[in-house]
Amino acid sequence: MPKISALPRPTRYYDAVAVFFVSFLLLSNIGATKLINIGGLVFDGGAVLFPLTYILGDVLAEVYGFTRARRAIVLGFAVSIVASVVFWVIIQAPPDPSYTDQTAFAAVLGVVPRFVAASLCGYLIGQLLNAWVLTRIKERWGKQHMWARLIGSTAVGELADTVTFCAIAWVGVIGWGTIFNLMLVGYLYKVAVEVVFLPVTYLVIGAIKRGETNWSEANAVSD
Repeated sequence: MPKISALPRPTRYYDAVAVFFVSFLLLSNIGATKLINIGGLVFDGGAVLFPLTYILGDVLAEVYGFTRARRAIVLGFAVSIVASVVFWVIIQAPPDPSYTDQTAFAAVLGVVPRFVAASLCGYLIGQLLNAWVLTRIKERWGKQHMWARLIGSTAVGELADTVTFCAIAWVGVIGWGTIFNLMLVGYLYKVAVEVVFLPVTYLVIGAIKRGETNWSEANAVSD
């Protein structure tokens, strides 16, 4: 009979981190439909929450490795496509005469193929690069200097994400000055959030690593 390989040992926190990762992504995509101008600096509403997806992406890659991080990233990609299709179907469905917010609903959640493509391409390229760079730095230089791989991976991933999104979404729609403003402000802001939250990221990664170690040891004893 063919040998049946054992299933990988379950993890304690992976599902929770992955759920928050995907949820923050969906909320950011909705928020990104609004452009915000503060003191002449222009950025989209997705910038409020989207940087946290990179922090969670760092947690996934640092604690669980590239393969599990990639799984969460691909799931986020798939759920985003499903959300776009569902919103499109709901908008196309005839509204009840008593419902007076059809135009507003469509304006916020309407599926614009160009922006969906921009968001999905930027997200997929950026998050995969973020996870890949983090794990490659760790493999090459070991577990020391975690701050360097957290910031370095985010710097690479966010740059790819921001440039890809702005190029696909805004070229030919708004002027180059505004596009470069969006790119520069969005990129610097997202990387700055990573730096500011670095102590919190350290604490979260440490807590999850300890929790997973204790969980694994407890399961090994029970086995």
